[in-house]
Amino acid sequence: MPDRLAIDTIDAELAPGAHNAVSVCLQLTPEERVTIITDEATRDIAAALRAEVEAIGSEHSVFILENYASRPLTAMPQIFLDDLAQSQVSIFAAQSQPGELPSRMQMSDVVNKHHIRHGHMVNINRQIMLEGMRADFRQVDALSRRLIERARHAERITCRTPHGTDFVGEFSPKLKWLKTSGIITPEKWGNLPGGEIFTAPANTNGTFLVDGVVGDYLCSKYGDLRDTPLTIQVADNRIVELRCENKELLDDFRAYTSTDENSNRVGE
Repeated sequence: MPDRLAIDTIDAELAPGAHNAVSVCLQLTPEERVTIITDEATRDIAAALRAEVEAIGSEHSVFILENYASRPLTAMPQIFLDDLAQSQVSIFAAQSQPGELPSRMQMSDVVNKHHIRHGHMVNINRQIMLEGMRADFRQVDALSRRLIERARHAERITCRTPHGTDFVGEFSPKLKWLKTSGIITPEKWGNLPGGEIFTAPANTNGTFLVDGVVGDYLCSKYGDLRDTPLTIQVADNRIVELRCENKELLDDFRAYTSTDENSNRVGE
């Protein structure tokens, strides 16, 4: 059985971001069904999302991860996957933990198979809801469409920053460019907040300096890397060297990019 997600009071400051996610980005309609997957750490945000779904009048299910499996997840609970397969829209709003990527891949397999409009809000938090999720995603989408039309004709893009990035990507017309601008369609699920275009590069080489955040569970663990940036050296689409003054981060990132034979490959 899905969870009740009992919350006495919905945080009003989360409402604009929840409205953007459900009504603008996912374009949920009353006749559609939606599945929401969340966790204990994110239940206030999930409650705001559910309130928006209820205002629209859509049938929905809410699942709290910890009620069905221990964390870190080794697999996505089958009840979640079965429920997803019945929905036209879905949201994953939860915090990531080490080793959980394969379970999320199980979820995305169902999303892709059934062409579900899926909003992926992994590691969503209050700050992101009050900032990034309040963006005008229609404007973001318009800018993304203009940018992707230019990018599709590019053979080579060079990125340089004053802080040390000097990175070159080479591109093939045989490889598709995709847009995840926040306006989500059945053809491609997207992260929320959204605002990116991407492709699989033919080749990449150079130095990439990370002084913002790294992804997945490392993001919440290490936060802003301004004071201890991570330098990634790439040759022929593979990481060949890592440097960082924070040795714990260095070890964690090296382990994260050594999970399997392609974890150190620039794939998109």
